[in-house]
Amino acid sequence: MKIKILCFLIFTSISFFGQNESRFLEDFIKKENKVTIKVNDGVYHITYYTHQIVETTFIPKNQSINKESHAVVLSPEKIKLVAHTSNNRTVVISDGISLDITHKPFQISYSDKQNNLITSEKRGFFTSKHNPLEFVKGNFPYEKTEKIEFNLTSDEILYGTGARALGMNRRGNRLPLYNRAHYGYEAHSELMNFTIPLVISSKKYILHFDNPSIGYLDLDSEKDNSLTYETISGRKTYHIIIGNSWEELIENYTNLTGKQPLPPRWTLGNFSSRFGYHSQQETENTIAKFKSAEIPVDAVILDLYWFGKGIQGTMGNLEVDKDSFPDMKEMVSRLKDKGVKTVLITEPFVLSTSKKWEEANKKQVLAKDTIGNSAKYDFYFGNTGIVDIYKKEGRDWFWNIYKEILGYGVKGLWGDLGEPEVLPSWVNFGEDKKADEIHNIYGHDWAKLIFEGYQKDFPTERPFILMRAGYSGSQRFGMIPWSGDVSRSWGGLQSQPEIALQMGMQGLGYMHSDLGGFAGANLDDNLYVRWLQYGVFQPIFRPHAQEDVASEPVFRSDFAKKHAKKAIELRYKMLPYNYNLAFENNQKGTPLMRPIFFEEDDKKLMTTSSTYLWGKDFLITPILKDSIKNTEVVFPKNANWFNFYFDEEKIEGGQTKTVKVKQKAIPTYVRGGVIIPLTKIVQTTDNYNGNYLELHYWFDDSVKESERTMYNDDGLTANAFENGAYELLEFEAEIEKKYLEIDLEAEFGKNWKSTEKEVVLVLHNINWKPKRVKVDSKRKRIDVANNTLKIPVKWNTEKELKIKISLK
Repeated sequence: MKIKILCFLIFTSISFFGQNESRFLEDFIKKENKVTIKVNDGVYHITYYTHQIVETTFIPKNQSINKESHAVVLSPEKIKLVAHTSNNRTVVISDGISLDITHKPFQISYSDKQNNLITSEKRGFFTSKHNPLEFVKGNFPYEKTEKIEFNLTSDEILYGTGARALGMNRRGNRLPLYNRAHYGYEAHSELMNFTIPLVISSKKYILHFDNPSIGYLDLDSEKDNSLTYETISGRKTYHIIIGNSWEELIENYTNLTGKQPLPPRWTLGNFSSRFGYHSQQETENTIAKFKSAEIPVDAVILDLYWFGKGIQGTMGNLEVDKDSFPDMKEMVSRLKDKGVKTVLITEPFVLSTSKKWEEANKKQVLAKDTIGNSAKYDFYFGNTGIVDIYKKEGRDWFWNIYKEILGYGVKGLWGDLGEPEVLPSWVNFGEDKKADEIHNIYGHDWAKLIFEGYQKDFPTERPFILMRAGYSGSQRFGMIPWSGDVSRSWGGLQSQPEIALQMGMQGLGYMHSDLGGFAGANLDDNLYVRWLQYGVFQPIFRPHAQEDVASEPVFRSDFAKKHAKKAIELRYKMLPYNYNLAFENNQKGTPLMRPIFFEEDDKKLMTTSSTYLWGKDFLITPILKDSIKNTEVVFPKNANWFNFYFDEEKIEGGQTKTVKVKQKAIPTYVRGGVIIPLTKIVQTTDNYNGNYLELHYWFDDSVKESERTMYNDDGLTANAFENGAYELLEFEAEIEKKYLEIDLEAEFGKNWKSTEKEVVLVLHNINWKPKRVKVDSKRKRIDVANNTLKIPVKWNTEKELKIKISLK
């Protein structure tokens, strides 16, 4: 330990810069997993949650500690810390993150167990004049703000800060932390619906600021190697999180802030959605068109016309307009019989012209103005108040409305405008919460209200909660976020992979876009087709748009309809693979869409979003420009990649290659030497049968051994895995001497009944005719056609199944 401490001191002695000369240490106390440091302008409280997660809170003089976190759910572990003081320095050593504290001038630095500097406070905490950004000036009426400043190294690439369209590297920007919709954005947007006070470094650490109050993140906009968090008020708390891999880093962050519950399987199907269906007849006729066209569909989403005939003046009614929907409950039931689930929109605004205004005002469930009356103000939809979800009365009132809605048989809830869309600074919530202190967590706490309501009143159901705004940790409430009112244009499409990849790294693995684009009357069938082809490989497949141009394929041209149908059918074939991605996200926080540098940790790829990974084994390059004939694809090293649609094309990893673009699909490649589970096309996930599998394997003699798993349960029941109602299938491929051997095994939860499976093993890139194929030592006659070998087998999952194929 003495040698380690000496090395640490020598290393970090060259790593300090930018200290605040007026700050100095007065006292240092270490107790178990906590460190308390008294400095001349306040007190630091440092808590180790794990060796790789450290929380630092600074309490300035004349301020008191605020222990309330809206993000953190993890409890601190018992961590062994060793402290050593020498001259002007104290070090605290752990098996993960270590502290180096300079006494005078005071500074904290964080390093990993290899003594590599993670980050350090620069000036640390200070207060200074507020310099508002022009485009949010009206939202930030403050003369001074509180800041915490950190050092950056010159080569760091920075991600995070929520949903933005800025390019993958967000360094060089000063960005507001103020959730605000951006209608009709395209390839660039500095401010959108999700602003998250979190920065991810290419050095594999996360800096998370645990304070929901509005503010800014300055990612070295002055080019002086500084990162500055700025806020109007609230906690001066931040987390340093590290990991040895990108997957571990995100797992650690989601351990801290919560894991996404496993959604119902139908969430991965196709949605029929638009703004909006005006009547029961229109809704049912639309679904009938899907059925007659044999285009799979699993849900229909009703926008605001379910409670009012007009866009303006009716928000807040939140009860069925019986003129337009005369028998909502029966309609929902009829749709359910067809395998289609109904999702209804709701908003937190109660207009003074709505049916519920008088009741909401009388019951005191709305936020207040400065003199204690229900706050009222104008916005696009009318004169409104907003539900105070920070009062028990407000939460109970809102949830009782949801219970009534769910009583119709509705299976999903949509929370729109939850930024909130408009929220003046003078509005007050709860006992003492100001609008600007809760603005960025209103959507987060709204999702929490719904999620906890489900747990109480519908404990066996998995909720579907579609939300446009949230905060750090919103994933733990089952939030399904989307990227807002994107322009229906090629520019709008171009920003979508970046937004989804960034949000997945920030814990919100189901970020997706309105497929086809939302805003504008642009009728472009090629754009529509390319967006839906990309949508196959994004977390939620939900075409949605303003109704002036149809979002549903059944109302589009024959060209668009044909290609959209193919894309949707592929989405359903991929249900086993995609559901396993959902399980991985639930267990470890791993995003469904993953940046390519997850596979190849190369600085040249750190800003790439044009090619990405769908899970571990699909390599996707969306077509983001019109009528292009060729595009570049980045092929990560350590694997060979096969064209998913054209078996004859095999590309060696570790290169960027120009490939031809075809109309039928976007460039899609699969990793060689691994087994990928697919299934039959079904018209709804209600008809999905986990006992039928196609196991696809692209032969690659350089991959001597591989193993993949596939999770399965009933797709509906909450906490199925935790309650042991699941099966975990294991697929192993091994090349040994003269044979390729495929082994299939299964593990079961204590409450799962095993069943026989009908499996077709599909071997691609088989350019020879095998002399022998044995299934459990019994020879099987097989033909090879088009370099593909299909082996149908029955698998009793109580036993291991071995398939051996001779290599010549």
